[in-house]
Amino acid sequence: MIKKTLVTFGLFATFFVQAQQLKLEEIMKGNDFIGWQPENPRWSADGQKVFFEWNPNKEWGASTYFWQKGATSPKLATPEEAAFSRYTIKINKSGTIGYYSNKGAIFSYTIKDKVIKKLYASNASIANLELGSKDGVLFFEQNDNLMQFDTKAGTLLQVTNFKKGTSKPKKEDEKSFLKTQQTELFQFIRDQEAKKKWNADRSKAIKSDFPKEYLYGEDDLGAFKMSPDGRFATFRLTQEAKNKSEKMEVFITADGYNQSPDTKEKVSVKNLVNSKMGIYNVAKDTVYMINFSKLSSIKEQPEYYALYDNLKSKEKEEKLIVAQDPVYNETGSYAVVEIRSQDNKDRWLVNLNLEKGTFEEIEHQHDEAWIGGPGIPSYSFGSGNLGFLYDNETIYFQSEATGFSHLYTYNLKTKKKTQLTNGKWEVRDVTLSKDKKTFYLSTNTTHPGNREFYKLNVSGGVLQPILTADGAHEVSISPDETTLLVRYSYKDKPWELYVATNEKNAKLSPITSSTSEAFKSYKWRKPEVITYKAQDGATVYARLYQPEATKANTAAVIFVHGAGYLQNAHNYWSNYHREYMFHNLLTDLGYTVLDIDYRGSDGYGREVRTGIYRFMGGKDLSDHVDGKKVLVEKYGIDPNRVGIYGGSYGGFITLMAMLTTPKEFASGAALRSVTDWAHYNHGYTGNILNFPETDPVAFQKSSPIYYADKLEGNLLMLHGMVDDNVEYKDIVRISQRFIELGKKNWSLASFPVEAHGFRETYSWVDEYSRILQLFESTIGKKERK
Repeated sequence: MIKKTLVTFGLFATFFVQAQQLKLEEIMKGNDFIGWQPENPRWSADGQKVFFEWNPNKEWGASTYFWQKGATSPKLATPEEAAFSRYTIKINKSGTIGYYSNKGAIFSYTIKDKVIKKLYASNASIANLELGSKDGVLFFEQNDNLMQFDTKAGTLLQVTNFKKGTSKPKKEDEKSFLKTQQTELFQFIRDQEAKKKWNADRSKAIKSDFPKEYLYGEDDLGAFKMSPDGRFATFRLTQEAKNKSEKMEVFITADGYNQSPDTKEKVSVKNLVNSKMGIYNVAKDTVYMINFSKLSSIKEQPEYYALYDNLKSKEKEEKLIVAQDPVYNETGSYAVVEIRSQDNKDRWLVNLNLEKGTFEEIEHQHDEAWIGGPGIPSYSFGSGNLGFLYDNETIYFQSEATGFSHLYTYNLKTKKKTQLTNGKWEVRDVTLSKDKKTFYLSTNTTHPGNREFYKLNVSGGVLQPILTADGAHEVSISPDETTLLVRYSYKDKPWELYVATNEKNAKLSPITSSTSEAFKSYKWRKPEVITYKAQDGATVYARLYQPEATKANTAAVIFVHGAGYLQNAHNYWSNYHREYMFHNLLTDLGYTVLDIDYRGSDGYGREVRTGIYRFMGGKDLSDHVDGKKVLVEKYGIDPNRVGIYGGSYGGFITLMAMLTTPKEFASGAALRSVTDWAHYNHGYTGNILNFPETDPVAFQKSSPIYYADKLEGNLLMLHGMVDDNVEYKDIVRISQRFIELGKKNWSLASFPVEAHGFRETYSWVDEYSRILQLFESTIGKKERK
């Protein structure tokens, strides 16, 4: 066990940290120390102002600010301006009028004179407001049905009449002995029933324009959407999963009584549910379901089935799928649907014939690991970048067919597929111009750790550079497409807002200045992004922090970022800003710090993204062992004085490092760690390890709890007790294993009010004081001058 007391060490740490200018008590304040950066930047509908959330005065939370051309600085928006700026306004084709909904009301907004009118109001909430192909026609969802509102004619129509339930009689309505007896004995009862039937028959004989009632059973109704021409409605019916939710215990409560809220469902085949897509034909007032059984490879079994006797001879059956709501061209003559298998190994794009309820397959993407990548969400219920170009017959989408996510088009008439971008880089995001003839692309063309901004003709050609400096550019284009609103950052420069002219090699003009004087008073390092070869020949990127030669102590700390599929060895401001500052503090103390984008990280293409399939703690961990080897061989680090730490997935890798490679790391700090993947959530885990019922080997070899007997080095574990992502129970279970195995060189720090992401400064300070104490007492110099 680590013997030094926190109080004694606190004095020790403060002395040396103060000597190096940085204090844990300050840097662990996060944005209160750095300065709160602007978030959620957006243009006003008329393009005259930009709005964003900001907290320059260190209040309890952020407020909405605005900036307009000619202003010397941003100004605080009124509550009304702030609320209006957050509405999603659907603007008509001529660009003159926009429409938006708020709770149970619909409003119009004239762009030129900024007049707002309430067009419709009710006490039932409105969702999914869409513009129809006819000017002034709106469609929206209310009370689980689709409505059509003609703003010019002033008419409101309920288009569908869907209701949950079945036509089967309730149990209490079924014929019982007593009910049958009553009918047989009494003429009065028989007369009542005859009259009721007579009235019902008369009602059916009277024709009505109101749509017939459609009872869709007990499934969940979703993806309810009207075609732009108002002729068809599509919907999805999904069974409710039978898997029960995990519960979490909350001890620190306002009333002094414990609470036990539900958190999440664990990964399981029980979460795979039947889902089907249907069409409602308005003119015919009929509903029909779509049969997707002819999709390519819909009966193909995953390759890992061959590893299990109970699965390799399993009879083939159709995969369970999820169909998204259609993407329409302007007239509604084409409807393209994205479909995902629920094991997320297949993605289809189909051209849907709404009249017939049939489809034509456009594209099939398969990945034996899991479908994902930029523009292609990693979850089966998500949808990717997909839309129509100016000719109303060509779609665009993204695919990892080359190993990197690139942009493609497909013409629905000629059946011609065209790849528009290519190279060992990724298209990170896509925006289509108003005339649908130009793409604006966010890419990492020049370096995996950059986010650049380019212009590209929809017919292809050469990328036209607009913003290509090192760092990250998050860009929002003004409504008239002449000006760019840019959120930009660099390694040592937090996010700020800028504007730029939409032209080649644009220059940024600042809007905000957020960093505090305290933050600016320290000379923050610009960590070098290095590469090295992993043992299997793959190229690994990492951030390197090096101390001055006179201060170097030949010890190193390796940091493991979280989320698995995330990037941190990049050229812009890190989401791990506290860790970035902590690494500067460690470097001031003489440590070398290495921050690795291990296998599974974002930004490097499909092979890196799926490199952890069926074995978390495999190549992702060996990348860290190889990183240690580089530190020893190239940077003079003592192989016996290397520590490792990280949170969430980083905590998991730290545990795997300490338990499966016990000779490599002298000490490790594991924060909010997954210890057994069978207890983590479904969407994330099911992609990487499949399901515990079908692939138990993958779960066992990937879970630290099975290696608890291998612990040798000094292990510190830290966990929030109200973590609803990685439950506190995870760390309790592995603690029990250590106790039963008689392991002594470990400790656990619990934080009663903290969830997965810590919020309170005192918790951050306590947590990182313990981490620093661990490294100082195990791998750092024992005496300092």
